[in-house]
Amino acid sequence: MIKFGPSGNCATFYEQGHKRSVEAPKWLNSIGLNAYEYSFGRGITLNDDTAIEIGNEAKKYNVEVSVHAPYYINFANPSDEMVEKSYMYVINSLEKLKLLGGNRLVVHPASCGKMERSEAINLTKKRLQVLKERLEMLGYDNFLICLETMGKPAQIGTYKEIIDFCKISPNFIPTLDFGHINALTHGSLKSEEDFREIIDYMFKELGEEKAKKVHIHFSKIEYGEKGEIRHLTLADDVYGPNFEPLAKILKEYNMEPVVICESNGIMAHDALILKSIYEKA
Repeated sequence: MIKFGPSGNCATFYEQGHKRSVEAPKWLNSIGLNAYEYSFGRGITLNDDTAIEIGNEAKKYNVEVSVHAPYYINFANPSDEMVEKSYMYVINSLEKLKLLGGNRLVVHPASCGKMERSEAINLTKKRLQVLKERLEMLGYDNFLICLETMGKPAQIGTYKEIIDFCKISPNFIPTLDFGHINALTHGSLKSEEDFREIIDYMFKELGEEKAKKVHIHFSKIEYGEKGEIRHLTLADDVYGPNFEPLAKILKEYNMEPVVICESNGIMAHDALILKSIYEKA
């Protein structure tokens, strides 16, 4: 079953008097959403007791929790010492994800830095292979590592690069961030065929089982010469992308992704719009 929800807590959540993320699953369920992404983007600060509490509420209200690992993970860092930190960010995020009762960890894979892109990609592949082995050794190979497409040319993460990385482990799946893809390509996602090209490529390269359960981030994003600038809301009519063409394909292919809305400030509100578009597709 396809699931929809926000990344983090919406402005409306706080306006209605809610103060803690523990209250989010009940609130999301009450408005008709069933997914919730908790972000450790700027660091892992959630304590274990609160994680367990959120997890219990999520189970009670049938909300699927995913986690976004810290933004500063970089598996193309030339320093082995710094890469050790990246492995630990993933492992520490998975420890919290387990307490939250979730199964999906979103990870930004790498940045080029001063390296040639091909060199950075090869190094990232080697490090992801090491990550796979470490997760198997620690018993974390039952979680899905959702490697994310990125929105700037200096980052590693075109949709083809991400899909290729996902061949390394049965538990690596793509996070297709269509706002990022659109920003990176200066607005290429317009027609149904533009989206179909990406989805078809994923099915061809990864097979039906992985492709159907893909993780999706969706928002409209302002972009410039160097790609992504900032997240917008679905009300924006300048930058795109629009969800309608993708919704038709998700339904046509009988896909079962988790769709996380990352709109600026009103992500739960916009997640409901995405859900409504899908239901009408």
